[in-house]
Amino acid sequence: MAGKRRSLFALPLIVLACSLLGGLYGPRALGAGEADSAEAKDARLPEDVGLFAKALALVEQNSADPLSPDKALYDGALPGMMRSLDPHSNFFDPKEYALLREDQVGHYFGVGMEVTTRNGKTVVLAPFPGSPAWKVGLRPGDIIVSVNDKSTENLNTTEVADLLKGPRNTQVKVVVSREGASDYLTFTVIRDEISRKSVQDAFWVRPGIAYVKILSFAENTAQEFESTLKSLGENKVKGLVLDLRANPGGLLDTGVAVADHFLPKGSLIVSHHGRVSPERKYTANSGNHGRGYPVVVLVDRMSASAAEIVAGALQDHDRAWILGETTFGKGLVQTVFPMDEKTALVLTTAHFYTPSGRLIQRDYSHESFYDYYNRRDETARNPQDVKMTDSGRTVYGGGGITPDEVYKAPAMDRLESQLFRNGLFAFTRTYFATHSVKPDAGWMPDATTNRELHDYLLTNHYNFTEPEFAADADWIRRYLAKEMYVWVFGKDESDRIFAQTDPEVAKAVELMPKAEALTEAARKVIAQRLAPRQ
Repeated sequence: MAGKRRSLFALPLIVLACSLLGGLYGPRALGAGEADSAEAKDARLPEDVGLFAKALALVEQNSADPLSPDKALYDGALPGMMRSLDPHSNFFDPKEYALLREDQVGHYFGVGMEVTTRNGKTVVLAPFPGSPAWKVGLRPGDIIVSVNDKSTENLNTTEVADLLKGPRNTQVKVVVSREGASDYLTFTVIRDEISRKSVQDAFWVRPGIAYVKILSFAENTAQEFESTLKSLGENKVKGLVLDLRANPGGLLDTGVAVADHFLPKGSLIVSHHGRVSPERKYTANSGNHGRGYPVVVLVDRMSASAAEIVAGALQDHDRAWILGETTFGKGLVQTVFPMDEKTALVLTTAHFYTPSGRLIQRDYSHESFYDYYNRRDETARNPQDVKMTDSGRTVYGGGGITPDEVYKAPAMDRLESQLFRNGLFAFTRTYFATHSVKPDAGWMPDATTNRELHDYLLTNHYNFTEPEFAADADWIRRYLAKEMYVWVFGKDESDRIFAQTDPEVAKAVELMPKAEALTEAARKVIAQRLAPRQ
């Protein structure tokens, strides 16, 4: 096996959000019984390999179409073998493995913009502030016609992104169609290193109450987290909203480091072990240095893996109030075994356990992998896996992290769904092609903007009624502001205004007294346990 083994703590469905952990596992000595078993398996190996080679030869000699060896291995045999194990074991072909390693370090070389497909065309969603794309004047809503004279027609977003990436200081020609422009616009962009922050800038949502969102747990997440709180002025924090919604996980070490920031030195954060990997415990090395301000953690059904490690550690130690939906429930640990410089096997090698000892992995033995990822019972739990938090509250394994208080955003209605999919984006594109106004920071859509949106929707045959439009006024105002802020101020400011107007964030602020009472109760219980008996 070439290279180092690495462990994966993220949802493999979201390849760009996966991250690696280096140096976790190594070889170990086998016991007598295990040695016999290993020898028996080794003896069967030539027979098994011979069977596969025979099948491959038969296909190559007799299939109706020519056989591509790479396709047989990369698309067939290797992924098929890994999928037979569990939902998280996988095979990464050269492109997937490159993306995985790219995401681990949190940067790449390219032009720096987010693109998507709208109505069969590749559209710029948002150039990253300060990126080469931003500096030359590419803007949200630009339709990418060609990259280096190669048409983007019939290309997916990944293929277009590949065309935009390349070595640092090289040129890429991007031709776009822009609303209001009489002809195509051509931009020559010099590729540069594009850093992707995993921690958004912290800001005050209320006096004394800070908000910070962690998008994933990448290589620099711990440093970014410490830096953003320091820049804000953590000594002034009276309460923190920690947003882990839609966080698919990532590096174990960074998850441990974030949890470490809130817990007393020496506190257990997570442990893991497997059939051939001994138990390893991770504890708080630095500790919270006496910081005891209340914390409310936001989670949802897509908070997974390393995000669940953080939420589980803070919940088990009664250090934070967990608000939102039951998390994904991924308690399996993957180790990445590089096959060569271009491909790798991602194999489940262990289970991780929260400080109370619960295994949060959901049962997948009686359902398809599709159902495992897309249809789940959020009330599922393992009645045999009952544990206690530091203060004696009951928590369960077997179904993710159950929040201390449930918050579920209402499902979108018919009009909201249309606006979310494309309506607000299309209107904003037209709006800024015909308006030279630049709103001030803190601006929200007013009655005039609302009326223009209403008329645009009617003109473009969106399906809604007047009562629906009136009933959705608050939702429309918030989501339209999010969209328009991307165009005027950039994605970072858009995310900020969206969080500041988020009802769930407002609910988290209301719950700060509960979080404070929880932490205080845990302190008292622990003090009583440690007090000398008379």
